[in-house]
Amino acid sequence: MTADAPTVAPTTAAQPPTQSATTPPEPAETAVLASVPVTFGTPWLRSTGELAWRLVGILVAVGAVFYVVGLVQVVFVALFLALVFTTVLLPLGDFYDRVMPRGLAMAASLLTAVLAVGALVTYVVTSVTNRWEDLATEFGSGLADLAGLLADVPVLAGLGSPERWLADGGAWLQANAGDYAGTAAQSAGAVGEGATAVVLAIFCTVFFLTQGHAMWRWALNFVPADRHDRWEAAALAGWNAFSGFTRGMFFVALADGVIAGVFLSVVGVPLALPLSVVVFLGAFVPMIGPVAAIVVSVLVALAAKGPVLALVVLIGMVVVAQIDANVLQPLITGKQVSLHPVVMALVVAAGSVLGGLLGAVVAVPLTGVAWAVYSTLRQTPGRTQGGSPVDEAD
Repeated sequence: MTADAPTVAPTTAAQPPTQSATTPPEPAETAVLASVPVTFGTPWLRSTGELAWRLVGILVAVGAVFYVVGLVQVVFVALFLALVFTTVLLPLGDFYDRVMPRGLAMAASLLTAVLAVGALVTYVVTSVTNRWEDLATEFGSGLADLAGLLADVPVLAGLGSPERWLADGGAWLQANAGDYAGTAAQSAGAVGEGATAVVLAIFCTVFFLTQGHAMWRWALNFVPADRHDRWEAAALAGWNAFSGFTRGMFFVALADGVIAGVFLSVVGVPLALPLSVVVFLGAFVPMIGPVAAIVVSVLVALAAKGPVLALVVLIGMVVVAQIDANVLQPLITGKQVSLHPVVMALVVAAGSVLGGLLGAVVAVPLTGVAWAVYSTLRQTPGRTQGGSPVDEAD
């Protein structure tokens, strides 16, 4: 009997189940894929688009501000002048506050400023009035000498005699008298608006000096309590920038007056000291003030010493104006508002294009204030979370 050989069935090793390509992913993987944001374009294209939209938003906001300011221009000018007056008078009021009540001290500082400006204007007017007859006579002779010099110029000689120029000029003025009447009416309206702005500015200045702290506390109530410290710091930085600009303008005007007074005294122009006061006061009116001071100085030199000295004074005063615009203002006022001279030049140019004379006047201080507030808000820590300060963008 033979034993049958045991037969062993073939076995296969246990294989892990395989997932076909068409099997859907697990729910966890689906959640991860769904959480990945869908983006379009390369990173630089996305960042450029985001920056472009931000710039568009900034331009829209700036345009809206200019539009609103244009609607209430008189109010804006009055508020700006009131802030300027306040920065000038506040240190003097604080000095008077040591010996008298607060309200009386601020009123005394305002009265002191009015008396000081009135004294300077009275001194200039009195000095010119005392020599008015001599200046009028010398001015006539100076014009005659100037006409003689112009008649000897070959190019001008072909245009006729000085008498002919005067006759043609008179005829032209008569022909355009109507246009000048309309211009004069518009100027009268502008003068009325300017007077309104000055009166409103003085009215606001009185309250800024006496109740400024209470007014700021009232405005601060509109900000959440946990952000009061940040906005206090930002407001202080903006105020320091604005007051620094005003002090810088004062020192620039004083330097212009001193330089002009020394120059006019050296070249022998009469009324050099009153003319230096005119230069000092004119420096506070950008663009128009310096030009008016140059014209007055040249006319006095022409009346007193003739056309040659008048030409010398014209060149010298233009040099003084260039020193003011290109050296003193960027160095002094630019340092006060923490702006580079190139930035100041670009800001003034942009302000003059967008807002004319008013834009050129307020461009630098407003830019300095905005930069100071923005820098302070970025650097000042916000409210505390878990014991550590958290910087927040308001």
